[in-house]
Parts: sequence; structure tokens; C-alpha cells
Amino acid sequence: MTLTATGIAPVTTPTPTQITPTLVVRGRMGDRYEEILTPAALDFLAELHARFGGRRHDRLAARMRRRFEIGNGQDPTFRDDTAHIRDDAEWRVAGPGPGLEDRRVEITGPTDPKMTINALNSGAKVWLADQEDATSPTWRNVIEGQLSLFDAIRGQLTYTNEAGKEYRVTAERTPTIVMRPRGWHLMEKHMEFTDRNGRTLAASGSLVDFGLYFFHNAAQLIANGRGPYFYLPKIESSEEAKLWDDVFTYSEQYVGIPHGTIRATVLIETLPAAFEMDEILFELRDHIAGLNAGRWDYIFSMIKNYRGRGARFVLPDRSQVTMTVPFMRAYTELLVQTCHKRGAYAIGGMSAFIPNRRDPEVTRQAFEKVAADKKREAGDGFDGTWVAHPDLIPVAQAEFDAVLGDRPNQVDRLREDVQVHPSQLIDCHIGLPISAAGVYGNVSVAIRYIEAWLRGLGAVAIDNLMEDAATAEISRSQVWQWIHQDRTTEDGTPITRDYIEGLIAQVLSEVERQGGDRFDDAAAVFRDVALGAEFPTFLTLGAYATYLTDAD
Repeated sequence: MTLTATGIAPVTTPTPTQITPTLVVRGRMGDRYEEILTPAALDFLAELHARFGGRRHDRLAARMRRRFEIGNGQDPTFRDDTAHIRDDAEWRVAGPGPGLEDRRVEITGPTDPKMTINALNSGAKVWLADQEDATSPTWRNVIEGQLSLFDAIRGQLTYTNEAGKEYRVTAERTPTIVMRPRGWHLMEKHMEFTDRNGRTLAASGSLVDFGLYFFHNAAQLIANGRGPYFYLPKIESSEEAKLWDDVFTYSEQYVGIPHGTIRATVLIETLPAAFEMDEILFELRDHIAGLNAGRWDYIFSMIKNYRGRGARFVLPDRSQVTMTVPFMRAYTELLVQTCHKRGAYAIGGMSAFIPNRRDPEVTRQAFEKVAADKKREAGDGFDGTWVAHPDLIPVAQAEFDAVLGDRPNQVDRLREDVQVHPSQLIDCHIGLPISAAGVYGNVSVAIRYIEAWLRGLGAVAIDNLMEDAATAEISRSQVWQWIHQDRTTEDGTPITRDYIEGLIAQVLSEVERQGGDRFDDAAAVFRDVALGAEFPTFLTLGAYATYLTDAD
């Protein structure tokens, strides 16, 4: 079935060279999809694309220019043209909206019905309802995730699995929902937008995810005593933040709610954004609640930007790139200081360790490592943190309770002791070798994760770690960099394409194959993004265009 939506006519009369913008739905229509893809909702999406689509493309072009500059030796630094924003001590951000006052533990996860119910029953303060890195963007996941959220917000979500077990929301107090749309770089190929000049392109994943959720749920969320809240991923500049702020302002006007009702939390998960945290807060100051330290994507961004800059920017095994290495330590301490100076919350990241209810020793180690991670974050001044599994909520909460007590936050802790120089934010010296086990682990994890992603799973437990698109990006980008920087393992083995091909064959021989698995496709994707001469900016872009079809 094909649905169309026509945007609001422009002020000027259309001419042969200026047509009315149109949004066309190309994806198949499943059960209840018409409740989300309503004519009114599609009209709203068409308007968002007409007003902001061109600026989105400008911002993506600016990203490419900046990445080229860094790759050619121009290190990022704090901007001279925005020094007045950083130097002005008076301005503050909007801060938390209703239901965001206490964010000490947030659970993250995809938006399928079962995971939605589990998150709402988890006891966390906030649920990051993830339409981005923890969701494989099949058309089914995109729209049915919206349906799960639609039902959950109205208290009508249930789920029955194949064995007949029924899931319901039973918690007296459910977490505040903060929805994460896809980043600016991602498209939604199941929708096409034709602009005023007659140019037809795939829709923006960001505007589709945000627009459908906001249009259908803003009023109900406000009635529930919460509000339309969003996590904003992959931002690389304050100009990108300004674009989101303008989207928010227009959207509030469109549905008739007060300016500033929307609240955003921006993930600082790219290297360029770390140099513009004040500016990002400033551009979103009427709508922003805080910043989050998106650790895994931040490591990926460091590798991506410095992949060709020589041996001093080569990182060791993924497991050795911890939160205490120089560039990670500098960026997180600067984040806390910047947030608290402006009245914003600083939210910590997610440790990848997860419990295994069938293996007490694995669970013990996960609890121990997560507790240490959260103790460090609480001690550094963070106001809350992420976990990926309900069993980790008490572990994380205990560490934040020990620091916060009855207080909802520690925004008054200004961290005036922190002094971060630009060189510290790119200090990759760790002093550890690359191990053969580390190289194998990257190949194995990346292929197994990509295989699951191609089957529609975005968050996957692999070797007792929670893997998502960001951790897979680290794995494949390290392999690419090690090859192109002529690295060797600690025993002297050169890391070459042939060496990696041998590991790919080994992984494929070890995994349990089943009819309909996607391991061959996953290996092909991995070769494209880890062994090619050029470095794809995101592994999901090509994989999405090639393998996630209209039938998904």
C-alpha cells in the first residue's frame, strides 16, 4: 500500500519550478500501522522535511568537511567564534521537566513490546526508549516500536509470547520515557520526500522517529504528568543542536503546546562535540535537560577521526580502552563541569557487562565491574547513569544513593578543580599492545552482531557483554585502522587483510549455522567496512541500504 501526505502549501503560489512538498510511504502496511501513519501525522512529517531537510543536508556536509580537516592534521580545539558563549557565566539551561528531576538510574533498550514492558516494570527512574543503536531499523521495528510506545503511554500495552506467557505493565510507578530517534545521518528509505524543487530523496530517520512519536504522544505525555522528552544522538556541532532546537520550537507551535515543553538530553558521543559542549547547551538552552557521556560511540568517533594520523592514535584491544584512559577521563570530567556550570544534568554511560542468570560467576563479576564503574561516575559528579539489564539497577542505584542520599542530583557540585586542555581530549596514549585475542574478538563480535542486526535485533548479548551498533563500530574500525597503520599483534604477527580473512573464516566455522541465518551477509558487510580501501563513516549505512528490504 502507498500512502501520501502533502505539506502545508507555501505562501507563494506554486510555479512550474516550485511544487508542493510531498511525503510518500513506500513500506508495506502491517497490523495497526494506519494508527501511526495517519494522514495528519504524515502531513506533520512532510512539513518537518520541507522546513528542515535542507539544513540537515548542510549539516551533514559540514561534518564531512570537519572530518577531512582532522584527518589532514587540523586538530579540533575550542572555537574562537563562540568564546563569548563559554565566557558568559550568567546563562543557564531549562533543566529537568516533570518526571526528570531524579535520573540516578536509567535503563536503556529497544522498543519492541516485551522489552518495553520489561523496561517499564524495571524500577529505573528513566527508560531510554531506543529507536537508534539498540534497534535494527527494519520497517517493522520502526513502526511497531512506535506502536509499543503509543500503547505504553496510554496504559494499554500487553504482549503474549509464542509459549503463551503474557506480559503486562504492573509497576506502580513506571520510568519516565526519554525516546532516542535515529541520528541526523540516517535515512528512512521506506518513506520518500519530494521537495519544492521536485527532488525526491529518502526521508530523514531523525525526523520520522521524532515526528511520529511527538505528534501522537506529546499531549498524552503531558496529561500523564511527564512530557515529550528525547535523547539526541551523534551530534557533532552546536549548529546541529540549533537545528534540533528549531525543530522543537516549530513542533511545539504546530501542536499548540508551550515553548520549552520538550526536553532533550544530548549524547556527547562524538569527538567534535566534546569541544562544543557549552555551545550545544546554549543553542538548546530552552529545551535541554542535560548531557550524556556516550562512551562507546565516543571511542568509535576518536578512531574514525584519527584513523589515518599515525601510530600515536592507534588504540589497543577494545577491552583496554576503559573510562580511565587519558582521552576518556578528560572528556567525562569536562562534561560534568560544563553541565553543572549551566544547571544541566550530567548522565553517565553504560558499562557493557551484563549478568547471566544461569551462571552465578559471570553475574558476580558483572555486578562487581558495574559497581566499580558507577562508583567512579557518582564520585566524579554525575547525576545519573545507564544500565542495560534490570538486574543491574540495584547495583547502580546503591552507588548513586551513597553519594546523593535523598537529593535528586548533585548539580551544585561545580567541579571547579577540572582544567581540561584540548590536547588532553585527544590523548590516546595507553601503552598497551594489540593482542591476537583482541583482534579475533573484534572480528567475532562484529560478525555475530551484524548477523543479529540483519535479522532485526539491535541489542545483543555476546560473550556476557551487551553489544549494540556502537560497540560493533569500535570493533570494525579498530580492525581497519590496525591494517592501514601496519600494526602487529604483541607476538609480532602483522595485522593484514589476509590475516583478518583467516579470522573471518575461523569465525564462520565456529558459529552455529541455522537455516535462514545471515552470517554470510554479515561477513560481507564486515569485509566492506573493515577491509576496504575507503573507510565507511558508519557500518549501518551500507548495510541498511543493501540488506534491510521493504519486506522486513
